[in-house]
Amino acid sequence: MKFEGMIIGVPTEIMHGEGRVSSTPETVKKMVAEGATVLVQKGAGNKSFFSDEEYVAAGATIIERADEIFAKADVILKVKEPLFNEEVGKHESEMLRDGQYLITFLHPAAPVNREPMKKLRDTGCISLTLDGIPRITRAQTMDALTSMSTVAGYKGMLMAASYMTKFVPMVGTAVGVLKPANVVVIGTGVAGLQSVATAKRLGAVVTAIDIRPAAAEQARSLGAKTLETGVPAEFAIGEGGYALQLPAEWLEKERAAIRDTIVAADVVICSALIPGELAPVIVTEEMVKAMNPGSVIVDIAIDQGGNCALTKAGEEFRTENGVLVSGVKNIPGMMPTASTWMFAQNIYNLLAYLAKDGKIVLDREDPIVASSLTTINKEIVHAGAKKAGL
Repeated sequence: MKFEGMIIGVPTEIMHGEGRVSSTPETVKKMVAEGATVLVQKGAGNKSFFSDEEYVAAGATIIERADEIFAKADVILKVKEPLFNEEVGKHESEMLRDGQYLITFLHPAAPVNREPMKKLRDTGCISLTLDGIPRITRAQTMDALTSMSTVAGYKGMLMAASYMTKFVPMVGTAVGVLKPANVVVIGTGVAGLQSVATAKRLGAVVTAIDIRPAAAEQARSLGAKTLETGVPAEFAIGEGGYALQLPAEWLEKERAAIRDTIVAADVVICSALIPGELAPVIVTEEMVKAMNPGSVIVDIAIDQGGNCALTKAGEEFRTENGVLVSGVKNIPGMMPTASTWMFAQNIYNLLAYLAKDGKIVLDREDPIVASSLTTINKEIVHAGAKKAGL
Protein backbone atom coordinates (compact mmCIF):
# COMPACT_ATOMS: atom_id res chain seq x y z
CA MET A 1 0.00 0.00 0.00
CA LYS A 2 1.07 3.58 -0.71
CA PHE A 3 1.61 4.63 2.92
CA GLU A 4 2.33 1.21 4.46
CA GLY A 5 4.17 1.70 7.79
CA MET A 6 4.44 5.48 7.38
CA ILE A 7 3.72 7.64 10.46
CA ILE A 8 2.14 10.96 9.50
CA GLY A 9 1.89 13.80 12.02
CA VAL A 10 -0.74 16.56 12.05
CA PRO A 11 0.08 19.16 14.73
CA THR A 12 -2.13 22.07 15.73
CA GLU A 13 -1.28 25.28 13.85
CA ILE A 14 0.11 27.91 16.21
CA MET A 15 0.24 31.06 14.09
CA HIS A 16 -1.88 33.80 15.64
CA GLY A 17 -5.34 33.78 14.08
CA GLU A 18 -4.72 30.58 12.14
CA GLY A 19 -7.79 28.37 12.10
CA ARG A 20 -6.80 25.82 9.48
CA VAL A 21 -5.44 22.32 9.94
CA SER A 22 -3.47 20.28 7.40
CA SER A 23 -5.75 17.22 7.30
CA THR A 24 -9.45 16.60 7.62
CA PRO A 25 -11.12 13.40 8.82
CA GLU A 26 -11.81 12.70 5.14
CA THR A 27 -8.12 12.78 4.14
CA VAL A 28 -7.06 10.98 7.33
CA LYS A 29 -9.38 8.13 6.41
CA LYS A 30 -7.74 7.85 2.99
CA MET A 31 -4.23 7.82 4.47
CA VAL A 32 -5.14 5.17 7.04
CA ALA A 33 -6.76 3.04 4.33
CA GLU A 34 -3.43 3.10 2.47
CA GLY A 35 -1.53 1.82 5.52
CA ALA A 36 -0.50 4.99 7.38
CA THR A 37 -0.59 5.66 11.09
CA VAL A 38 -1.89 9.21 11.47
CA LEU A 39 -1.19 11.17 14.66
CA VAL A 40 -3.42 14.21 15.14
CA GLN A 41 -2.82 16.66 17.98
CA LYS A 42 -5.73 17.06 20.34
CA GLY A 43 -7.97 19.93 19.24
CA ALA A 44 -6.06 20.48 15.96
CA GLY A 45 -9.28 20.70 13.95
CA ASN A 46 -11.41 22.62 16.44
CA LYS A 47 -11.16 26.02 14.74
CA SER A 48 -12.09 24.44 11.43
CA PHE A 49 -14.98 22.64 13.15
CA PHE A 50 -13.53 19.13 12.75
CA SER A 51 -13.73 17.38 16.11
CA ASP A 52 -11.32 14.91 17.70
CA GLU A 53 -14.13 12.35 17.64
CA GLU A 54 -14.37 12.67 13.85
CA TYR A 55 -10.62 12.12 13.49
CA VAL A 56 -10.77 9.04 15.73
CA ALA A 57 -13.66 7.67 13.68
CA ALA A 58 -11.50 8.16 10.58
CA GLY A 59 -8.72 6.07 12.14
CA ALA A 60 -6.43 8.72 13.62
CA THR A 61 -4.67 8.53 16.96
CA ILE A 62 -5.13 11.66 19.08
CA ILE A 63 -1.92 12.93 20.70
CA GLU A 64 -1.85 15.52 23.50
CA ARG A 65 1.35 17.44 22.73
CA ALA A 66 3.01 18.70 19.56
CA ASP A 67 6.51 17.59 20.57
CA GLU A 68 5.34 13.98 20.81
CA ILE A 69 3.98 14.14 17.28
CA PHE A 70 7.21 15.63 15.95
CA ALA A 71 9.23 12.96 17.76
CA LYS A 72 7.24 10.03 16.34
CA ALA A 73 6.24 11.07 12.83
CA ASP A 74 8.13 10.33 9.61
CA VAL A 75 6.26 13.12 7.84
CA ILE A 76 4.88 16.33 9.33
CA LEU A 77 1.97 17.96 7.48
CA LYS A 78 1.44 21.61 8.35
CA VAL A 79 -0.29 24.66 6.95
CA LYS A 80 2.20 27.39 7.90
CA GLU A 81 5.95 27.65 8.39
CA PRO A 82 7.54 26.52 11.70
CA LEU A 83 7.09 28.96 14.59
CA PHE A 84 7.88 29.08 18.30
CA ASN A 85 5.50 26.82 20.21
CA GLU A 86 4.86 28.43 23.59
CA GLU A 87 3.08 25.37 24.96
CA VAL A 88 6.18 23.19 24.76
CA GLY A 89 8.74 26.02 24.96
CA LYS A 90 10.42 25.14 21.67
CA HIS A 91 10.52 26.38 18.11
CA GLU A 92 8.87 23.88 15.79
CA SER A 93 12.11 23.74 13.78
CA GLU A 94 13.90 22.52 16.90
CA MET A 95 11.48 19.60 17.05
CA LEU A 96 12.29 18.50 13.51
CA ARG A 97 15.11 16.02 12.90
CA ASP A 98 17.54 14.95 10.23
CA GLY A 99 15.80 13.07 7.42
CA GLN A 100 12.27 13.86 8.62
CA TYR A 101 9.87 15.27 6.01
CA LEU A 102 7.97 18.54 6.36
CA ILE A 103 5.31 19.59 3.85
CA THR A 104 3.78 23.04 4.34
CA PHE A 105 3.73 26.62 3.07
CA LEU A 106 7.22 28.02 3.69
CA HIS A 107 7.37 31.09 1.39
CA PRO A 108 11.16 30.72 1.41
CA ALA A 109 11.88 33.85 -0.68
CA ALA A 110 10.06 36.24 1.68
CA PRO A 111 12.43 38.55 3.64
CA VAL A 112 10.76 37.76 6.97
CA ASN A 113 11.51 34.07 6.48
CA ARG A 114 15.28 34.33 5.96
CA GLU A 115 16.30 33.39 9.49
CA PRO A 116 13.56 30.75 9.87
CA MET A 117 14.76 29.16 6.63
CA LYS A 118 18.32 28.94 7.96
CA LYS A 119 17.00 27.37 11.16
CA LEU A 120 15.01 24.86 9.10
CA ARG A 121 18.05 24.07 6.95
CA ASP A 122 20.18 23.29 9.98
CA THR A 123 17.74 20.66 11.28
CA GLY A 124 18.54 18.40 8.34
CA CYS A 125 14.85 17.89 7.62
CA ILE A 126 13.64 17.49 4.04
CA SER A 127 11.10 20.23 3.44
CA LEU A 128 8.78 20.93 0.54
CA THR A 129 6.92 24.21 0.17
CA LEU A 130 3.42 24.19 -1.23
CA ASP A 131 3.82 27.62 -2.81
CA GLY A 132 6.36 25.99 -5.15
CA ILE A 133 3.91 23.61 -6.82
CA PRO A 134 4.04 24.43 -10.55
CA ARG A 135 0.92 25.30 -12.48
CA ILE A 136 0.91 22.29 -14.77
CA THR A 137 -1.98 19.97 -15.55
CA ARG A 138 -0.85 17.00 -13.46
CA ALA A 139 -0.20 19.20 -10.43
CA GLN A 140 -3.58 20.94 -10.37
CA THR A 141 -4.96 18.80 -7.54
CA MET A 142 -1.86 19.59 -5.42
CA ASP A 143 -1.93 23.33 -6.05
CA ALA A 144 -2.66 24.67 -2.58
CA LEU A 145 -1.46 28.14 -3.56
CA THR A 146 -4.30 28.44 -6.07
CA SER A 147 -6.80 27.07 -3.54
CA MET A 148 -5.72 29.49 -0.85
CA SER A 149 -5.53 32.38 -3.34
CA THR A 150 -9.21 31.83 -4.05
CA VAL A 151 -9.96 32.36 -0.37
CA ALA A 152 -7.52 35.27 0.04
CA GLY A 153 -8.94 37.19 -2.91
CA TYR A 154 -12.50 36.84 -1.68
CA LYS A 155 -11.82 37.52 2.00
CA GLY A 156 -9.30 40.29 1.27
CA MET A 157 -11.94 42.34 -0.52
CA LEU A 158 -14.43 41.78 2.29
CA MET A 159 -11.78 42.99 4.74
CA ALA A 160 -11.21 46.12 2.65
CA ALA A 161 -14.93 46.82 2.61
CA SER A 162 -15.09 46.52 6.41
CA TYR A 163 -12.16 48.95 6.81
CA MET A 164 -13.74 51.59 4.57
CA THR A 165 -15.37 54.64 6.08
CA LYS A 166 -18.00 54.85 3.34
CA PHE A 167 -20.24 52.61 1.25
CA VAL A 168 -18.88 50.30 -1.45
CA PRO A 169 -21.93 50.48 -3.79
CA MET A 170 -23.69 53.58 -5.03
CA VAL A 171 -26.36 54.46 -2.48
CA GLY A 172 -29.28 56.77 -3.12
CA THR A 173 -30.73 58.66 -0.16
CA ALA A 174 -33.28 61.42 0.44
CA VAL A 175 -30.44 63.93 0.65
CA GLY A 176 -28.50 62.79 -2.39
CA VAL A 177 -26.53 60.00 -4.01
CA LEU A 178 -23.29 58.57 -2.65
CA LYS A 179 -20.93 57.44 -5.40
CA PRO A 180 -19.64 53.86 -5.52
CA ALA A 181 -16.14 53.11 -4.31
CA ASN A 182 -13.25 52.92 -6.75
CA VAL A 183 -11.46 49.59 -6.24
CA VAL A 184 -8.14 48.83 -7.94
CA VAL A 185 -6.91 45.23 -8.07
CA ILE A 186 -3.22 44.73 -8.87
CA GLY A 187 -2.51 41.29 -10.28
CA THR A 188 -5.43 39.33 -11.68
CA GLY A 189 -4.36 35.77 -11.11
CA VAL A 190 -6.62 33.55 -9.05
CA ALA A 191 -6.67 35.82 -5.99
CA GLY A 192 -7.04 39.01 -7.98
CA LEU A 193 -9.92 37.67 -10.04
CA GLN A 194 -11.73 36.66 -6.86
CA SER A 195 -11.20 40.20 -5.53
CA VAL A 196 -12.52 41.65 -8.79
CA ALA A 197 -15.60 39.42 -8.71
CA THR A 198 -16.29 40.18 -5.04
CA ALA A 199 -15.84 43.93 -5.49
CA LYS A 200 -18.25 43.88 -8.45
CA ARG A 201 -20.82 41.95 -6.40
CA LEU A 202 -20.51 44.61 -3.71
CA GLY A 203 -21.23 47.32 -6.28
CA ALA A 204 -17.81 48.93 -6.68
CA VAL A 205 -16.30 50.44 -9.79
CA VAL A 206 -13.35 48.13 -10.43
CA THR A 207 -10.10 48.70 -12.30
CA ALA A 208 -7.76 45.75 -12.81
CA ILE A 209 -4.03 45.99 -13.45
CA ASP A 210 -2.00 43.09 -14.83
CA ILE A 211 1.00 43.08 -17.16
CA ARG A 212 -0.27 39.90 -18.85
CA PRO A 213 -2.85 40.51 -21.63
CA ALA A 214 -4.70 37.23 -20.98
CA ALA A 215 -5.06 38.01 -17.26
CA ALA A 216 -6.36 41.49 -18.06
CA GLU A 217 -8.88 39.98 -20.46
CA GLN A 218 -10.15 37.66 -17.72
CA ALA A 219 -10.66 40.66 -15.45
CA ARG A 220 -12.64 42.43 -18.18
CA SER A 221 -14.85 39.35 -18.50
CA LEU A 222 -15.84 39.89 -14.86
CA GLY A 223 -16.82 43.50 -15.51
CA ALA A 224 -13.64 45.32 -14.53
CA LYS A 225 -12.00 48.11 -16.46
CA THR A 226 -8.34 47.46 -17.20
CA LEU A 227 -5.37 49.77 -17.27
CA GLU A 228 -2.69 49.48 -19.93
CA THR A 229 0.75 49.33 -18.34
CA GLY A 230 2.76 49.38 -21.57
CA VAL A 231 4.86 46.37 -20.56
CA PRO A 232 5.72 44.20 -23.62
CA ALA A 233 4.51 40.61 -23.48
CA GLU A 234 8.03 39.20 -23.74
CA PHE A 235 8.90 40.83 -20.40
CA ALA A 236 5.55 40.04 -18.80
CA ILE A 237 4.74 36.37 -19.36
CA GLY A 238 6.70 33.41 -18.04
CA GLU A 239 6.29 29.64 -18.04
CA GLY A 240 2.74 28.46 -17.42
CA GLY A 241 1.33 31.95 -17.97
CA TYR A 242 2.71 33.31 -14.70
CA ALA A 243 4.05 36.86 -14.53
CA LEU A 244 7.78 37.40 -14.78
CA GLN A 245 9.90 39.58 -12.50
CA LEU A 246 10.27 42.77 -14.54
CA PRO A 247 13.61 44.43 -15.24
CA ALA A 248 14.00 47.60 -13.15
CA GLU A 249 13.36 49.96 -16.06
CA TRP A 250 10.06 48.30 -16.95
CA LEU A 251 8.96 48.14 -13.34
CA GLU A 252 9.49 51.90 -13.15
CA LYS A 253 7.45 52.37 -16.32
CA GLU A 254 4.65 50.25 -14.88
CA ARG A 255 4.63 52.31 -11.68
CA ALA A 256 4.47 55.54 -13.69
CA ALA A 257 1.59 54.20 -15.80
CA ILE A 258 -0.55 53.22 -12.80
CA ARG A 259 0.38 56.00 -10.36
CA ASP A 260 -2.63 58.29 -10.90
CA THR A 261 -5.08 55.35 -10.79
CA ILE A 262 -3.65 54.14 -7.48
CA VAL A 263 -3.73 57.62 -5.96
CA ALA A 264 -7.41 58.05 -6.88
CA ALA A 265 -8.50 54.67 -5.49
CA ASP A 266 -10.61 54.12 -2.40
CA VAL A 267 -9.35 50.53 -2.15
CA VAL A 268 -6.23 48.89 -3.55
CA ILE A 269 -5.99 45.09 -3.43
CA CYS A 270 -2.40 43.92 -4.00
CA SER A 271 -2.10 40.36 -5.31
CA ALA A 272 0.70 40.34 -7.89
CA LEU A 273 3.02 37.37 -7.36
CA ILE A 274 6.03 35.82 -9.07
CA PRO A 275 6.10 32.04 -8.45
CA GLY A 276 8.71 31.12 -5.86
CA GLU A 277 10.18 34.62 -5.77
CA LEU A 278 9.81 37.88 -3.92
CA ALA A 279 6.65 39.77 -4.87
CA PRO A 280 7.33 42.93 -6.91
CA VAL A 281 6.94 46.29 -5.13
CA ILE A 282 4.43 48.09 -7.34
CA VAL A 283 2.79 50.60 -4.97
CA THR A 284 5.46 53.03 -3.81
CA GLU A 285 5.61 55.08 -0.62
CA GLU A 286 5.05 58.22 -2.69
CA MET A 287 1.81 56.80 -4.12
CA VAL A 288 0.49 55.94 -0.66
CA LYS A 289 1.31 59.42 0.66
CA ALA A 290 -0.68 60.93 -2.22
CA MET A 291 -3.80 58.81 -1.61
CA ASN A 292 -6.88 60.29 0.05
CA PRO A 293 -7.46 59.92 3.80
CA GLY A 294 -9.64 56.91 4.52
CA SER A 295 -8.32 54.91 1.57
CA VAL A 296 -7.48 51.25 2.14
CA ILE A 297 -4.68 48.97 0.91
CA VAL A 298 -4.97 45.23 1.54
CA ASP A 299 -1.71 43.55 0.55
CA ILE A 300 -2.58 39.89 0.11
CA ALA A 301 0.82 39.33 -1.53
CA ILE A 302 2.49 39.82 1.86
CA ASP A 303 3.47 36.16 2.32
CA GLN A 304 5.95 36.73 -0.51
CA GLY A 305 7.01 40.19 0.63
CA GLY A 306 4.06 42.30 -0.53
CA ASN A 307 3.37 44.67 -3.43
CA CYS A 308 3.23 47.85 -1.35
CA ALA A 309 6.46 49.43 -0.11
CA LEU A 310 4.90 50.34 3.25
CA THR A 311 3.21 47.04 4.12
CA LYS A 312 4.34 45.49 7.39
CA ALA A 313 4.05 41.72 7.57
CA GLY A 314 1.33 40.67 9.99
CA GLU A 315 0.33 44.23 10.86
CA GLU A 316 -2.39 46.75 10.13
CA PHE A 317 -1.70 50.45 10.55
CA ARG A 318 -2.84 53.85 9.36
CA THR A 319 -0.33 56.18 7.71
CA GLU A 320 0.09 59.81 8.70
CA ASN A 321 -2.15 60.82 5.80
CA GLY A 322 -4.89 58.42 6.92
CA VAL A 323 -4.44 55.43 4.59
CA LEU A 324 -5.08 52.07 6.23
CA VAL A 325 -2.48 49.48 5.14
CA SER A 326 -3.19 45.84 5.97
CA GLY A 327 -0.46 43.21 5.89
CA VAL A 328 -2.44 40.40 7.53
CA LYS A 329 -0.50 37.25 6.69
CA ASN A 330 -2.98 34.45 7.08
CA ILE A 331 -6.15 35.62 5.36
CA PRO A 332 -7.20 32.07 4.31
CA GLY A 333 -6.93 31.12 8.00
CA MET A 334 -9.79 33.52 8.67
CA MET A 335 -12.11 31.23 6.65
CA PRO A 336 -10.92 27.94 8.13
CA THR A 337 -13.68 25.53 7.20
CA ALA A 338 -13.65 26.17 3.45
CA SER A 339 -9.90 26.70 3.21
CA THR A 340 -9.06 23.62 5.30
CA TRP A 341 -11.23 21.42 3.10
CA MET A 342 -9.38 22.56 -0.04
CA PHE A 343 -5.93 22.60 1.58
CA ALA A 344 -6.26 19.10 3.05
CA GLN A 345 -7.14 17.68 -0.37
CA ASN A 346 -4.14 19.46 -1.95
CA ILE A 347 -1.61 18.26 0.61
CA TYR A 348 -2.98 14.71 0.55
CA ASN A 349 -2.69 14.60 -3.24
CA LEU A 350 0.93 15.79 -3.09
CA LEU A 351 1.85 13.25 -0.41
CA ALA A 352 0.12 10.46 -2.36
CA TYR A 353 2.04 11.49 -5.47
CA LEU A 354 5.38 11.33 -3.67
CA ALA A 355 4.80 8.14 -1.65
CA LYS A 356 5.59 4.68 -2.97
CA ASP A 357 5.43 1.51 -0.83
CA GLY A 358 5.57 3.38 2.45
CA LYS A 359 8.41 5.74 1.54
CA ILE A 360 8.64 9.19 0.00
CA VAL A 361 10.57 9.06 -3.26
CA LEU A 362 11.97 12.35 -4.58
CA ASP A 363 12.80 12.54 -8.26
CA ARG A 364 14.64 15.85 -8.44
CA GLU A 365 14.20 15.94 -12.21
CA ASP A 366 10.41 16.00 -11.72
CA PRO A 367 9.23 19.65 -12.01
CA ILE A 368 6.83 19.18 -9.10
CA VAL A 369 9.67 18.11 -6.81
CA ALA A 370 12.24 20.47 -8.29
CA SER A 371 10.16 23.59 -7.71
CA SER A 372 8.83 22.68 -4.25
CA LEU A 373 11.86 21.06 -2.59
CA THR A 374 13.28 23.62 -0.19
CA THR A 375 15.80 22.00 2.17
CA ILE A 376 17.65 18.69 1.93
CA ASN A 377 21.01 17.45 3.23
CA LYS A 378 21.28 20.61 5.35
CA GLU A 379 21.18 22.81 2.26
CA ILE A 380 18.64 25.30 0.95
CA VAL A 381 17.97 24.22 -2.64
CA HIS A 382 14.89 26.29 -3.46
CA ALA A 383 15.67 28.53 -6.47
CA GLY A 384 13.64 31.51 -5.24
CA ALA A 385 15.24 31.40 -1.80
CA LYS A 386 18.71 31.25 -3.32
CA LYS A 387 17.92 34.18 -5.60
CA ALA A 388 16.77 36.12 -2.53
CA GLY A 389 20.21 35.61 -0.99
CA LEU A 390 19.85 32.41 1.06
